[in-house]
Amino acid sequence: MSRKFSFLLLCLLLPLSIFSQATKATREDVLNMLTTSDSLHFKTKYKQSLLLSNEALRLASQLKNDNLIALAYNSIAGTYEEILEEDKALDFYNKAIFFSEKAKNDTLKTWFYNNIGNIYLYRKSNIDNGIAYYIKSLTYSNRLKDTASTVLTKINLSWAYFQKKNYTKAIENLNFAEKYIDYIRYPDTETYLNLLLGMKFSYLKDNTKAKIHFQKAIEISSNNQLDSYLSDSYEQYANHLFQIGDYKNAYLTLDNHEEVKDRVFRSENIKNIGLVGLKIELDESKKEIEKIKSERKLQADSLKKTKIIVTLILIFLLLMMFLLYILYRNNIFRRKINDYLESKNEELNLAKEKAEEASKLKTQFISTISHELRTPLYGVVGITNMLSDEHKELAHSPHLSSLKFSARYLLSLVNDLLQINKIEENKVVLENVIMNIADEIKMVSNSLSFIATRNNNTILIQIDPTIPEFLVGDKIRLSQIIMNLVSNALKFTQDGEVKIVANLTKKVDQTCYVKFEVIDTGMGIAEKDLGKIFDKFVQIDRKEDDYQGAGLGLSIVKKLVKLFDSEIFVKSEEGKGTAFEFTIGFDSDSSKVSEIINNIPVDLSNNQIYKVLVVEDNKINQMVTRKILEKNNFKFLIVDDGYAAIEALGKEHFDVVLMDINMPLINGFETTRLIRKKGNTTPIIALTAFAKDEITDEAFEVGMNDVLIKPFEPSKLLQCIEQIMRSNH
Repeated sequence: MSRKFSFLLLCLLLPLSIFSQATKATREDVLNMLTTSDSLHFKTKYKQSLLLSNEALRLASQLKNDNLIALAYNSIAGTYEEILEEDKALDFYNKAIFFSEKAKNDTLKTWFYNNIGNIYLYRKSNIDNGIAYYIKSLTYSNRLKDTASTVLTKINLSWAYFQKKNYTKAIENLNFAEKYIDYIRYPDTETYLNLLLGMKFSYLKDNTKAKIHFQKAIEISSNNQLDSYLSDSYEQYANHLFQIGDYKNAYLTLDNHEEVKDRVFRSENIKNIGLVGLKIELDESKKEIEKIKSERKLQADSLKKTKIIVTLILIFLLLMMFLLYILYRNNIFRRKINDYLESKNEELNLAKEKAEEASKLKTQFISTISHELRTPLYGVVGITNMLSDEHKELAHSPHLSSLKFSARYLLSLVNDLLQINKIEENKVVLENVIMNIADEIKMVSNSLSFIATRNNNTILIQIDPTIPEFLVGDKIRLSQIIMNLVSNALKFTQDGEVKIVANLTKKVDQTCYVKFEVIDTGMGIAEKDLGKIFDKFVQIDRKEDDYQGAGLGLSIVKKLVKLFDSEIFVKSEEGKGTAFEFTIGFDSDSSKVSEIINNIPVDLSNNQIYKVLVVEDNKINQMVTRKILEKNNFKFLIVDDGYAAIEALGKEHFDVVLMDINMPLINGFETTRLIRKKGNTTPIIALTAFAKDEITDEAFEVGMNDVLIKPFEPSKLLQCIEQIMRSNH
């Protein structure tokens, strides 16, 4: 077995700047200790080497210096590798890599991957694995332009390719190492280089040069007491002598190899090293035990504090109850009826103030959450449109269609959930757009196919062919109703089927009444619970404990169905399934359908090229807006804040400004106010994720010309710009 070349601190001293965490004296103590340990390692004094490495590891752990800890584990692993404890060596090398990754130190990873390659190549005889780790090491050393580390790994790679008899690659790596050996010319590296050069010239049949390099390797390793390298040099030189037929000298050289090898691996050294290794393992175990004890102590202290707090709270509550009881009794006996009524009136006023305050806080919360959710949704919707525009081959992709539908549905759900109080007050107005009932149901089915697959369910669709192809209604709210019902059915059904049925029940004048049914074969709902399933935040116990949700789905469904002037009904039987049904009337007047289709903007592009200033701090939103403007050949400038916008308007003329509201440094309102104070009349459109009714008044008050709520379709933005420009002209 040949001697490999490992990265130890003796060979490659780490720059002191790496260890900036500790004080100079302590850091140098650890480094000197590791250097001495590696020196003993090369002199085969493994017991002393391991003792020093273990002490260095202890000091490095106290310093909490990840770089020093990694080096200490590397030193320990190298010694275990030398005494043929390969599995222990791999374990410590992996620990070294873990701490080098914590320290984000690519130099150390270069060394450690090389050393793991050595184990697979020289100890486990797995040449391919060894080469793979060497190449990984070269990736880091080349990236760092670390020529010294590259030379060392190239030496090991050369030996690996010699073993695979791939002499071309072996000599290629060896030539690189020979060319740059001055970067790391030490006795051990010079010995190993001459050993490989001897093998090279032996293969090339240049016996004279082969002899020179083999003898030079023997001389350097002997003079420097490098017994492991001396053993390898004798062995390879003996192989060469056998090849050229010099059997006498070959056997003499082989005897020298065996003598040095026995000296390196004598049994007393192995015995001592086993004891030291056991000590290191015990130290590691003690650290783990201390860590567990510390965690348990913290948990016990926390539990104790919790009990004390709970006890104090209970005592406080009892005292408060007792005091309230005394006050109540005193009020009965000491106050007259008028005083009692006055007290109650004050309580009512206080309750009213608290309710108003709670309502105000709720409104602020809803507004903030609405803004924070709509902002990333603008990116989702915008990037989805970008994918559709830039990749025409995906125009009819069911996956992209499902993504668009899901984004549209999520936006509608966010708006409705965050404004559920408006739904309850019937402030949500239904839209009238063209829809195809079959397409909407299929879109819902496609979007929920992953839930069906997860629960091994089948979705069946049954559409009445007499339903007109195009109807007028709010397709987003309809999809939301069906989506919630089908999603619930799939979640509470296992190995069954969910059927979506749409039938035309009647037609009155131009109104088509379509009856929708969602039927599942799931576990069903108990009769006593049927009256509660449409309440907010109610989740019925259905004999399973892994269903999650806010308990708002069916509540929203009921309110949305009511917006359509309809009512939802449910039938269910435990163990057999559940069926929901509702009927909605849609306008089928062909003239209205044609009018809506004709009003759909097909191509909003024109020959007019506008120059637009975009004021937006969110990078994703910047990208989406940029793509919209680029597609329509607009000239534009994007800035990150209001001050930059004011500066840009002072230098250049812009046709229109797209202004975000919520920005750092200075918000959109204040920016607009300062722009108008300077006498600049450039049209300004607010692009914001706040609810429109919350900011419209202030927007127009500071001088903005229009408000557009994110996320929006690109056509709406272009339409808004065009309308403002036309009105100005």
